[in-house]
Amino acid sequence: MTGRGSRTARGRAAGCALALLLLSACTVPGAPGDGSADRGIRRTLDRRAAAVLGHDESGYLSVVDPRAKGLRTAQRAEFRNLAAVPLSSWEYRVGDVERQGSTATARVELRYRITGYDSAPVAAGRTLKLVERDGRWYIDDDSPDGGTGQQLWQQGPVRTARGKHSLVLGVGGSGSLLRQVAAVADRAVPAVDAAWHRKWAGRVVVLVPASLDSMGALLGSPAATYRGIAAVTTGEAGGAGAAPADRVIVNPEAYALLGSLGRQVVITHETTHVATRTATSTATPLWLSEGFADWVAYRDTGSTPRETAPELQRAVRGGRLPAALPTDADFGFSDGADRLARAYEGGWLACRMIAGQWGEQKLTDFYRAVGADGQRDGAVEKAMNDVLGTDPAAFTARWRDYLRAQLD
Repeated sequence: MTGRGSRTARGRAAGCALALLLLSACTVPGAPGDGSADRGIRRTLDRRAAAVLGHDESGYLSVVDPRAKGLRTAQRAEFRNLAAVPLSSWEYRVGDVERQGSTATARVELRYRITGYDSAPVAAGRTLKLVERDGRWYIDDDSPDGGTGQQLWQQGPVRTARGKHSLVLGVGGSGSLLRQVAAVADRAVPAVDAAWHRKWAGRVVVLVPASLDSMGALLGSPAATYRGIAAVTTGEAGGAGAAPADRVIVNPEAYALLGSLGRQVVITHETTHVATRTATSTATPLWLSEGFADWVAYRDTGSTPRETAPELQRAVRGGRLPAALPTDADFGFSDGADRLARAYEGGWLACRMIAGQWGEQKLTDFYRAVGADGQRDGAVEKAMNDVLGTDPAAFTARWRDYLRAQLD
């Protein structure tokens, strides 16, 4: 995950064969270094990429150091774990290469796409250690860059479930769970279409790891960060018109505790983030991005504010009416569940107020206008003036009155 806002999360809800298509296989040069080493390493990775797309296990293993028995065993398992993943491309971009005699360390970016779902590649930083033997370079170690998580197939054999609008990839879970998630995602996509009023891919890829710990490993973060969080969305913030390759990652432990409405709300919320990614930028405050996703998720459920915003209702009835809209810091996972819930609820009610008092089209126009600014300072103020005909002070006062009316 790269970029601010590339991770979004939602922990409460309803109150809280290788079937690979050989299309491309290449390495793309990065910064120049030792020419002979760079060229040799690129040839090695070219062969590896071609083997993935060509379903060639022996070719995949031929670039691994024959003396690295443990790595060869792990690489064989990873290759076989990939069997169910429908890849349309797989390539390596070689960055810095540091050579010391017959060994080298290369910073590499793995880029791949899933057939029918990714219009842009997923990128994952890798650090490769290589050794030269008889004029050929072999991979001696392959590990994620710092802060980069595992890939799903590094956790076990990947199973798939296909829906009309979704592809669910899972490790360790039952086929029935994956099919159930696909059914929920298939309902989420048209719900997002109806609310967003803008063209997007109209499909979603959902990853279901085996456990909370496995979820943390995919995200490259401590598992405790996501305890109680039912799902997160990863991807790169848009703004340049490109459609990024987002993934919704489900925490199977928290997801299992939800009822049918809660599961639908969670997946619809995350699918909204996928749809709105290209319209979301550093200018978009979290109260708007998370509030909008909640507004879409709850839009057709019939849930009332008193049912859906219990923490904020307690605050209002206790004489603790918020003085301002939630800040980005209020959405921190480590600052208490109550505070986090109030932040989500406050953002949702702000977006619900805009949709109810200005109209749904104005809400989506406002969202796009904020994100189009590209920088935080002044973006919300300008969009409020241009789209809603108001200013932050007046909007906040109106929001506070709305909270009293809806929750007191």
